[in-house]
Amino acid sequence: MSLAVLTIVSVAPVAASAEPTGATVTWAVQPADAQGPDGRRWIEHTLDPGAVVTEHLAVRNFGDSPVVFALQAADGYLTDKGRFNMLTSGQESVDGGTWITLPETVTVGAKQTTVVPFTITVPPDATPGDHPAGVAATVTSTGGTVAVQSRVGFRVMLRASGTAAAAVAVEGLAVRYERSWNPFAAGGVHLTYTARNTGNVAVIGDSTARVTEMFGLADRNASAAVPELLPGDGRQVEAHVGGVWGLGRITTTVEVTPAVLSGDPGGAEIRPTTTTVTVWTVPWAQLAVIVLIGALLLGWRTIVRRRRRQLARLLDQARDQGRVEGRESVRAAD
Repeated sequence: MSLAVLTIVSVAPVAASAEPTGATVTWAVQPADAQGPDGRRWIEHTLDPGAVVTEHLAVRNFGDSPVVFALQAADGYLTDKGRFNMLTSGQESVDGGTWITLPETVTVGAKQTTVVPFTITVPPDATPGDHPAGVAATVTSTGGTVAVQSRVGFRVMLRASGTAAAAVAVEGLAVRYERSWNPFAAGGVHLTYTARNTGNVAVIGDSTARVTEMFGLADRNASAAVPELLPGDGRQVEAHVGGVWGLGRITTTVEVTPAVLSGDPGGAEIRPTTTTVTVWTVPWAQLAVIVLIGALLLGWRTIVRRRRRQLARLLDQARDQGRVEGRESVRAAD
Protein backbone atom coordinates (compact mmCIF):
# COMPACT_ATOMS: atom_id res chain seq x y z
CA MET A 1 0.00 0.00 0.00
CA SER A 2 1.33 3.47 -0.84
CA LEU A 3 1.07 6.54 1.36
CA ALA A 4 0.21 9.99 -0.06
CA VAL A 5 1.54 13.14 1.58
CA LEU A 6 0.17 16.53 0.50
CA THR A 7 1.78 19.95 0.68
CA ILE A 8 -0.27 23.06 1.41
CA VAL A 9 -1.68 25.04 -1.49
CA SER A 10 -0.26 28.53 -1.54
CA VAL A 11 -2.39 31.69 -1.48
CA ALA A 12 0.02 33.47 -3.82
CA PRO A 13 1.81 31.86 -6.78
CA VAL A 14 5.12 30.32 -5.66
CA ALA A 15 7.46 27.72 -6.99
CA ALA A 16 7.46 24.17 -5.60
CA SER A 17 9.99 21.38 -5.96
CA ALA A 18 9.67 17.60 -6.15
CA GLU A 19 11.62 14.65 -7.49
CA PRO A 20 9.18 12.37 -9.32
CA THR A 21 11.79 10.38 -11.29
CA GLY A 22 15.06 11.24 -9.61
CA ALA A 23 15.34 14.68 -11.25
CA THR A 24 14.31 17.75 -9.32
CA VAL A 25 11.18 19.46 -10.63
CA THR A 26 10.45 23.08 -9.78
CA TRP A 27 7.18 24.65 -10.88
CA ALA A 28 4.64 27.38 -10.20
CA VAL A 29 0.93 27.84 -10.85
CA GLN A 30 -0.65 31.26 -11.44
CA PRO A 31 -3.92 32.79 -12.62
CA ALA A 32 -3.70 33.68 -16.28
CA ASP A 33 -5.49 34.83 -19.40
CA ALA A 34 -5.16 33.13 -22.77
CA GLN A 35 -1.70 34.69 -23.32
CA GLY A 36 -0.11 33.82 -19.96
CA PRO A 37 0.12 34.87 -16.29
CA ASP A 38 -1.86 38.08 -15.79
CA GLY A 39 -0.60 39.27 -12.39
CA ARG A 40 -3.56 38.19 -10.29
CA ARG A 41 -2.87 36.46 -6.98
CA TRP A 42 -6.09 34.45 -7.18
CA ILE A 43 -9.27 34.29 -9.26
CA GLU A 44 -12.41 35.95 -7.97
CA HIS A 45 -15.88 36.04 -9.55
CA THR A 46 -19.44 36.98 -8.61
CA LEU A 47 -21.75 34.96 -10.85
CA ASP A 48 -25.45 34.36 -11.31
CA PRO A 49 -26.81 30.84 -10.78
CA GLY A 50 -26.47 28.91 -14.05
CA ALA A 51 -23.65 31.12 -15.35
CA VAL A 52 -20.67 29.58 -17.20
CA VAL A 53 -17.26 31.28 -17.28
CA THR A 54 -13.97 30.25 -18.86
CA GLU A 55 -10.79 30.99 -16.90
CA HIS A 56 -7.13 30.10 -17.28
CA LEU A 57 -4.22 28.93 -15.17
CA ALA A 58 -0.56 28.92 -16.13
CA VAL A 59 1.77 26.07 -15.14
CA ARG A 60 5.45 27.04 -15.28
CA ASN A 61 8.08 24.29 -15.40
CA PHE A 62 11.48 25.59 -14.26
CA GLY A 63 13.15 22.19 -14.64
CA ASP A 64 15.34 20.77 -17.40
CA SER A 65 12.92 18.02 -18.46
CA PRO A 66 9.26 17.86 -19.52
CA VAL A 67 6.87 17.04 -16.68
CA VAL A 68 3.33 15.69 -16.64
CA PHE A 69 1.36 17.51 -13.95
CA ALA A 70 -1.94 16.29 -12.53
CA LEU A 71 -4.51 19.07 -12.23
CA GLN A 72 -7.07 19.24 -9.43
CA ALA A 73 -9.91 21.47 -8.29
CA ALA A 74 -11.37 21.13 -4.79
CA ASP A 75 -13.30 22.94 -2.07
CA GLY A 76 -11.25 25.56 -0.24
CA TYR A 77 -10.97 26.17 3.49
CA LEU A 78 -8.82 27.99 6.04
CA THR A 79 -6.44 26.08 8.30
CA ASP A 80 -6.26 26.62 12.06
CA LYS A 81 -3.53 29.17 11.40
CA GLY A 82 -5.66 31.06 8.90
CA ARG A 83 -3.90 29.88 5.73
CA PHE A 84 -5.94 28.96 2.67
CA ASN A 85 -5.89 25.33 1.62
CA MET A 86 -7.99 22.93 -0.44
CA LEU A 87 -9.20 19.42 0.15
CA THR A 88 -6.86 16.59 -0.73
CA SER A 89 -7.48 14.22 -3.62
CA GLY A 90 -8.86 11.67 -1.17
CA GLN A 91 -11.55 14.04 0.13
CA GLU A 92 -14.80 14.64 -1.72
CA SER A 93 -15.70 18.21 -2.64
CA VAL A 94 -19.33 19.27 -2.22
CA ASP A 95 -19.25 23.01 -2.91
CA GLY A 96 -17.20 25.40 -5.06
CA GLY A 97 -14.70 22.73 -6.03
CA THR A 98 -17.43 20.89 -7.95
CA TRP A 99 -18.14 23.99 -10.05
CA ILE A 100 -14.72 23.82 -11.72
CA THR A 101 -13.95 21.55 -14.69
CA LEU A 102 -10.36 21.27 -15.93
CA PRO A 103 -8.18 18.68 -17.71
CA GLU A 104 -6.86 15.82 -15.60
CA THR A 105 -3.24 16.41 -16.68
CA VAL A 106 -1.04 18.83 -18.55
CA THR A 107 2.45 18.26 -19.99
CA VAL A 108 4.80 21.21 -19.69
CA GLY A 109 8.13 21.26 -21.50
CA ALA A 110 11.44 22.14 -19.90
CA LYS A 111 11.70 25.85 -19.07
CA GLN A 112 8.22 26.32 -20.54
CA THR A 113 4.88 27.77 -19.44
CA THR A 114 1.60 26.21 -20.51
CA VAL A 115 -1.74 27.97 -20.21
CA VAL A 116 -4.65 25.68 -19.35
CA PRO A 117 -8.25 26.84 -19.79
CA PHE A 118 -10.86 25.64 -17.31
CA THR A 119 -14.57 26.18 -16.90
CA ILE A 120 -16.57 27.47 -13.95
CA THR A 121 -20.23 26.40 -14.04
CA VAL A 122 -22.51 27.76 -11.33
CA PRO A 123 -25.35 25.38 -10.39
CA PRO A 124 -28.85 26.77 -11.08
CA ASP A 125 -29.76 26.30 -7.42
CA ALA A 126 -26.58 27.85 -5.99
CA THR A 127 -27.23 29.68 -2.75
CA PRO A 128 -26.14 33.34 -2.50
CA GLY A 129 -22.73 33.93 -0.98
CA ASP A 130 -19.18 32.59 -1.13
CA HIS A 131 -18.23 29.10 -2.31
CA PRO A 132 -14.41 28.98 -1.97
CA ALA A 133 -12.35 26.59 -4.05
CA GLY A 134 -8.80 26.07 -5.20
CA VAL A 135 -6.95 24.69 -8.23
CA ALA A 136 -3.51 23.08 -8.17
CA ALA A 137 -0.93 21.26 -10.25
CA THR A 138 0.46 18.12 -8.61
CA VAL A 139 3.56 15.98 -8.96
CA THR A 140 3.82 12.59 -7.26
CA SER A 141 7.27 11.29 -6.39
CA THR A 142 7.86 7.69 -5.36
CA GLY A 143 10.46 6.12 -3.16
CA GLY A 144 9.99 2.49 -2.21
CA THR A 145 6.47 2.03 -0.83
CA VAL A 146 5.91 5.72 -0.13
CA ALA A 147 4.37 8.12 -2.62
CA VAL A 148 4.76 11.83 -1.84
CA GLN A 149 2.26 14.11 -3.54
CA SER A 150 3.40 17.74 -3.85
CA ARG A 151 1.13 20.45 -5.17
CA VAL A 152 0.99 24.19 -5.58
CA GLY A 153 -1.90 26.35 -6.67
CA PHE A 154 -4.10 29.27 -5.80
CA ARG A 155 -7.57 30.04 -4.48
CA VAL A 156 -10.64 30.55 -6.63
CA MET A 157 -13.15 32.69 -4.75
CA LEU A 158 -16.60 32.11 -6.21
CA ARG A 159 -19.63 34.10 -5.09
CA ALA A 160 -23.16 33.35 -6.19
CA SER A 161 -25.15 36.52 -6.71
CA GLY A 162 -27.89 37.46 -4.27
CA THR A 163 -27.99 39.11 -0.87
CA ALA A 164 -24.58 39.02 0.83
CA ALA A 165 -24.94 38.72 4.60
CA ALA A 166 -21.94 39.55 6.79
CA ALA A 167 -22.45 38.26 10.32
CA VAL A 168 -20.13 37.03 13.06
CA ALA A 169 -21.48 35.32 16.18
CA VAL A 170 -19.67 35.47 19.53
CA GLU A 171 -19.62 32.00 21.08
CA GLY A 172 -18.32 30.85 24.47
CA LEU A 173 -17.35 34.26 25.85
CA ALA A 174 -15.14 33.60 28.88
CA VAL A 175 -13.97 36.39 31.21
CA ARG A 176 -11.17 36.18 33.77
CA TYR A 177 -10.13 39.00 36.11
CA GLU A 178 -6.37 39.28 36.59
CA ARG A 179 -5.32 41.15 39.72
CA SER A 180 -2.28 43.35 40.04
CA TRP A 181 0.30 42.39 42.65
CA ASN A 182 0.12 46.01 43.80
CA PRO A 183 -3.11 46.61 45.79
CA PHE A 184 -2.93 50.30 44.86
CA ALA A 185 -2.91 49.53 41.10
CA ALA A 186 -5.74 48.32 38.90
CA GLY A 187 -5.76 44.90 37.32
CA GLY A 188 -7.26 43.80 34.02
CA VAL A 189 -9.80 41.54 32.37
CA HIS A 190 -8.70 38.78 29.99
CA LEU A 191 -11.41 37.49 27.70
CA THR A 192 -11.62 34.82 25.02
CA TYR A 193 -14.36 33.80 22.65
CA THR A 194 -14.95 32.03 19.37
CA ALA A 195 -15.83 34.29 16.45
CA ARG A 196 -17.95 32.28 14.02
CA ASN A 197 -18.98 33.40 10.55
CA THR A 198 -22.75 32.87 10.46
CA GLY A 199 -23.21 34.83 7.23
CA ASN A 200 -22.72 33.68 3.66
CA VAL A 201 -19.59 35.63 2.63
CA ALA A 202 -15.98 35.77 3.78
CA VAL A 203 -15.44 38.47 6.38
CA ILE A 204 -12.99 40.08 8.71
CA GLY A 205 -14.12 42.11 11.69
CA ASP A 206 -13.40 44.68 14.37
CA SER A 207 -14.35 43.79 17.93
CA THR A 208 -14.56 46.04 20.95
CA ALA A 209 -14.56 44.76 24.52
CA ARG A 210 -16.01 47.17 27.10
CA VAL A 211 -15.72 46.47 30.83
CA THR A 212 -17.99 48.32 33.27
CA GLU A 213 -17.70 48.19 37.05
CA MET A 214 -18.92 49.99 40.17
CA PHE A 215 -22.44 49.86 38.70
CA GLY A 216 -21.54 51.89 35.65
CA LEU A 217 -19.41 54.53 37.34
CA ALA A 218 -16.22 53.30 35.65
CA ASP A 219 -15.60 51.63 32.30
CA ARG A 220 -12.63 50.65 30.15
CA ASN A 221 -12.41 49.22 26.64
CA ALA A 222 -10.01 47.55 24.23
CA SER A 223 -10.17 46.43 20.62
CA ALA A 224 -9.19 43.23 18.84
CA ALA A 225 -9.20 42.15 15.20
CA VAL A 226 -11.28 39.23 14.00
CA PRO A 227 -9.24 37.31 11.38
CA GLU A 228 -10.51 36.20 8.00
CA LEU A 229 -13.44 33.81 8.30
CA LEU A 230 -15.05 31.87 5.49
CA PRO A 231 -18.76 31.02 5.91
CA GLY A 232 -19.11 28.58 8.80
CA ASP A 233 -15.54 29.10 10.05
CA GLY A 234 -14.75 29.80 13.69
CA ARG A 235 -11.55 31.21 15.20
CA GLN A 236 -10.61 32.08 18.77
CA VAL A 237 -10.15 35.75 19.62
CA GLU A 238 -8.45 37.10 22.74
CA ALA A 239 -8.45 40.58 24.25
CA HIS A 240 -7.16 42.27 27.39
CA VAL A 241 -8.80 45.27 29.04
CA GLY A 242 -6.59 47.06 31.54
CA GLY A 243 -7.36 49.58 34.26
CA VAL A 244 -10.04 47.45 35.92
CA TRP A 245 -10.13 47.44 39.75
CA GLY A 246 -12.39 44.45 40.17
CA LEU A 247 -14.47 45.98 42.95
CA GLY A 248 -17.44 43.64 42.92
CA ARG A 249 -19.63 43.34 39.82
CA ILE A 250 -17.87 43.42 36.42
CA THR A 251 -19.90 43.56 33.20
CA THR A 252 -18.09 42.73 29.96
CA THR A 253 -19.69 43.52 26.60
CA VAL A 254 -18.20 42.39 23.28
CA GLU A 255 -19.33 44.05 20.05
CA VAL A 256 -18.26 42.66 16.68
CA THR A 257 -18.80 44.51 13.41
CA PRO A 258 -18.01 42.37 10.35
CA ALA A 259 -16.77 43.66 7.00
CA VAL A 260 -17.08 41.93 3.65
CA LEU A 261 -13.60 40.79 2.69
CA SER A 262 -13.84 40.66 -1.10
CA GLY A 263 -16.13 41.55 -3.94
CA ASP A 264 -18.47 44.52 -3.95
CA PRO A 265 -19.59 45.26 -0.34
CA GLY A 266 -22.34 47.56 -1.61
CA GLY A 267 -25.77 46.20 -0.78
CA ALA A 268 -24.41 43.68 1.71
CA GLU A 269 -26.27 43.19 4.97
CA ILE A 270 -23.90 44.03 7.84
CA ARG A 271 -25.09 42.45 11.07
CA PRO A 272 -23.20 43.62 14.19
CA THR A 273 -23.28 41.32 17.20
CA THR A 274 -23.31 42.20 20.91
CA THR A 275 -22.75 39.73 23.76
CA THR A 276 -22.60 40.54 27.49
CA VAL A 277 -21.27 38.55 30.44
CA THR A 278 -21.37 39.61 34.13
CA VAL A 279 -19.05 38.24 36.82
CA TRP A 280 -18.48 39.13 40.46
CA THR A 281 -15.06 39.62 42.00
CA VAL A 282 -13.94 40.03 45.60
CA PRO A 283 -11.23 42.70 45.99
CA TRP A 284 -9.14 40.66 48.42
CA ALA A 285 -6.03 42.83 48.13
CA GLN A 286 -7.95 46.05 48.79
CA LEU A 287 -9.89 44.41 51.62
CA ALA A 288 -6.59 43.27 53.16
CA VAL A 289 -5.28 46.85 52.97
CA ILE A 290 -8.49 48.16 54.56
CA VAL A 291 -8.23 45.57 57.35
CA LEU A 292 -4.58 46.47 57.88
CA ILE A 293 -5.36 50.19 58.00
CA GLY A 294 -8.26 49.48 60.39
CA ALA A 295 -5.98 47.43 62.61
CA LEU A 296 -3.37 50.20 62.62
CA LEU A 297 -6.01 52.83 63.46
CA LEU A 298 -7.42 50.64 66.22
CA GLY A 299 -3.92 50.03 67.61
CA TRP A 300 -3.10 53.73 67.46
CA ARG A 301 -6.39 54.60 69.19
CA THR A 302 -5.73 52.00 71.88
CA ILE A 303 -2.24 53.38 72.50
CA VAL A 304 -3.55 56.96 72.67
CA ARG A 305 -6.26 55.98 75.12
CA ARG A 306 -3.76 54.06 77.24
CA ARG A 307 -1.40 57.01 77.33
CA ARG A 308 -4.23 59.36 78.22
CA ARG A 309 -5.30 57.11 81.11
CA GLN A 310 -1.72 56.83 82.26
CA LEU A 311 -1.30 60.61 82.11
CA ALA A 312 -4.55 61.12 84.01
CA ARG A 313 -3.43 58.65 86.67
CA LEU A 314 -0.11 60.41 87.06
CA LEU A 315 -1.88 63.77 87.37
CA ASP A 316 -4.23 62.36 90.01
CA GLN A 317 -1.28 60.96 91.91
CA ALA A 318 0.48 64.31 91.72
CA ARG A 319 -2.58 66.16 92.99
CA ASP A 320 -3.05 63.68 95.85
CA GLN A 321 0.61 64.00 96.73
CA GLY A 322 0.30 67.77 96.69
CA ARG A 323 -2.70 67.73 99.03
CA VAL A 324 -0.91 65.40 101.47
CA GLU A 325 2.18 67.58 101.51
CA GLY A 326 -0.04 70.67 102.01
CA ARG A 327 -1.74 69.18 105.10
CA GLU A 328 1.60 68.14 106.58
CA SER A 329 2.97 71.68 106.11
CA VAL A 330 -0.05 73.15 107.97
CA ARG A 331 0.37 70.77 110.93
CA ALA A 332 4.07 71.61 111.15
CA ALA A 333 3.30 75.33 111.31
CA ASP A 334 0.84 74.79 114.17
